[in-house]
Amino acid sequence: MASLHPATAAPPPRHSLAPSLPASSLSWSASIAVSRIPPPPRLALHSPAPPHGPGSRQQNSLVVCAAWTRRSRGEAAERPNRKSWKQRTDMYMRPFQLNVFFSKRFVHAKVMHRSTSKVIAVATTNAKDLRLTLPSLVDENACRTIGRLIAERAMDADVFAMAYEPKKNERIEGKLGIVIDTIKEHGIIFV
Repeated sequence: MASLHPATAAPPPRHSLAPSLPASSLSWSASIAVSRIPPPPRLALHSPAPPHGPGSRQQNSLVVCAAWTRRSRGEAAERPNRKSWKQRTDMYMRPFQLNVFFSKRFVHAKVMHRSTSKVIAVATTNAKDLRLTLPSLVDENACRTIGRLIAERAMDADVFAMAYEPKKNERIEGKLGIVIDTIKEHGIIFV
């Protein structure tokens, strides 16, 4: 009868999940029990094969089917001007944009706040002080001067990061590369 009483019953044998380690192991990872739980089954991205037989019902109700990521033609026809997520959020994620324009006679650059269209910093070789001091208004030295001025004026306006999006088939090399590299050298981060 004593074996039926809970206080006197023998405790069940303890099964250790962790492998037996030597007593000299002092790492914290050695004290963590390793569980032997199998990983969850993978979710199928395609619908399962149809069940065989006329009266059989589909048993597998936990299958995840792939969602459509593109809009259908009907949705596109209803809302043709809807912008993508990147188009809607990019102006807030990268608010300051650099615009550089090269004409035959001058180099122009400006930093704009994209959501408010406010011009933060402007530099051009057409300015009176640069026109009188630079020997050429379109060479590499003029591009370095414009890059330095844009970086200084942007930092004065508390702008330390900006973005430049090249136009289609535009390469960042030559005079444009010189302007961007000079801006980077003077402490502006391009995102």
